[in-house]
Amino acid sequence: MKNTLEDLNNHLFEAMERLNNDDLTEEGLERELKRAEGMTKVAGQIIQNAELAYKTMVHMNKYRCEYGDSREANAPVMLIMKGSKG
Repeated sequence: MKNTLEDLNNHLFEAMERLNNDDLTEEGLERELKRAEGMTKVAGQIIQNAELAYKTMVHMNKYRCEYGDSREANAPVMLIMKGSKG
């Protein structure tokens, strides 16, 4: 895992695919359900953290806080999109 929101999204979809596997035994399904429950809890915290970082940037932008030469330069790393320009 590379620790981006895109990676998180991919992992969550992979968990859904594992749960949708018709070849899972009842025991395997229970194991995947427990794993998915744990992933969902952690994912929820990651998403809340990203939302807080985003709201902070919106607030800073609204009140014209200084970002330096580039807005992206001081943006929380989790919010920088690959290929985006400041």
